[in-house]
Amino acid sequence: MREVLFVLALGAAALLPAPSHCKDTGLIFVSNEKSNNLIILDPQTYQVVKDLKVSRRPRDMHFSPDHSRLYVACGDDDVIDVIDVAKLEVVGKLATGPSPETFALDDRRRRIYVANEEGSSVSVIDIDQNIIVHEVPTGAEPEGVLISEDGKTLYVTSEVSDLVHMIDPDGGFVTADVVVGTRPPPGMRKTDVTPVGLVMTKDGRTAYVTLGHAAHVAVVDVATRKIAAYILVGKRSWGATLSRDESKLFVANGFGDDVTVIDAKSRKAIISVPVGRIPWGVAIDD
Repeated sequence: MREVLFVLALGAAALLPAPSHCKDTGLIFVSNEKSNNLIILDPQTYQVVKDLKVSRRPRDMHFSPDHSRLYVACGDDDVIDVIDVAKLEVVGKLATGPSPETFALDDRRRRIYVANEEGSSVSVIDIDQNIIVHEVPTGAEPEGVLISEDGKTLYVTSEVSDLVHMIDPDGGFVTADVVVGTRPPPGMRKTDVTPVGLVMTKDGRTAYVTLGHAAHVAVVDVATRKIAAYILVGKRSWGATLSRDESKLFVANGFGDDVTVIDAKSRKAIISVPVGRIPWGVAIDD
């Protein structure tokens, strides 16, 4: 019994906030769905620093506020892996619903909100207890997840149903559904355009939207809701993130097995960096 209690305590300790470490390394983390790993790149040379094995089908990633932990949704093992950023090692796992894809982290409440693609649901997870507090039904294939600043409203997109669900995360139920749609770029077949990843500048003026099989990123003027430009990237552009200074945009190209680095000012691709198989997302320790 003493040995069992020790193992349980060790697992719980891995999920707690870690002591501070050297922050702002600039390391670039890329999740690869088919090779079941994170490729970690040097921010200056784009050379591989480490090939880190994780649970099967890693996709969405988010840092804890102090960047001591990186949480990774792993769809084929129904878990979120917890990475120690200083050691670049897996130190814990959080159980989710079927096929977790994207999630939002609320560190103040010590909760994670996970969209379960195959379960058509959202899991509300207590990080410290490693339990699912609520399981909220959604439309088919829930995708994006965003928690409001006050923590009272959770927004979840349903990829197949063309809906955005507004969810009460404390009560664990949908409060409203908003119908949305798609808008294909010129020259692209409507069936090829699958808007997926979205990242916005800090001033809220510009949004970058990856367009899946259309192999482009749409640059959106938020105020006018107009497309300012389209940037050619790799096959099946998916997850995207901006560097802290917003000078570079990083786009994971699922069918290209690479990441496109874009100069945000010129709106041109600088380099394509080979990574693992079917890259899904990018996260930067900066």
